[in-house]
Amino acid sequence: MVITYYGMEFFKVQFGDLTLAINPISKDSKLKGARFGAQVALVSMNDVDLNGLEQVSFGDKIPFSITGPGEYEVKDVFIKGISSGTNASGKLNTMYTITLEGMNIVFLGALASKDLSSEIKGALPDIDILFVPIGGGEVLTASESYKLAVSLEPKLIIPMHYSDDKDGLNALKVFLKEAGAEKAEALEKLTLKKKDLDGKEGEIIVLAPAV
Repeated sequence: MVITYYGMEFFKVQFGDLTLAINPISKDSKLKGARFGAQVALVSMNDVDLNGLEQVSFGDKIPFSITGPGEYEVKDVFIKGISSGTNASGKLNTMYTITLEGMNIVFLGALASKDLSSEIKGALPDIDILFVPIGGGEVLTASESYKLAVSLEPKLIIPMHYSDDKDGLNALKVFLKEAGAEKAEALEKLTLKKKDLDGKEGEIIVLAPAV
């Protein structure tokens, strides 16, 4: 599996010949995104920073699009969308669990509250990779995000939803400090197999935006 970050909450997950896009940045957003073809696309919230399905349709690749709660199976990938309620703007956020290549990914999307219900927690699998928003505002703050991440006991934690300006970099600094680390080297992409997760416990992986 290869995971590439394009800023905000936009990720490309590749495994074999299959490409999965998560929360692509729309062409209508003020943020800089990327364009590529994907077979499957997930959108957590109907927001221009997160819903750019047109950006991951390329050539003959028109993705199977998942934009809300439910259970889905696409090309041997098992996906469950779980509603986490609305943010301050009244927009519904969907969390996703993704199972592929024997690994469980949990993507929290634009989560606004650190207090997940027992029903939501019960719907989550044992987590190999957890994607958490840390930027504050209408999503979790860095401190809230880290506390929630630790409570979910993932093997790897990938922070997202923070800007590359002073405020965003400070959020990342706070997040790392909560974990007892002053800094972390940002990777261009994350390549891993199931066996690479052996012995991991709450390890933070920072990915540098590819745009």
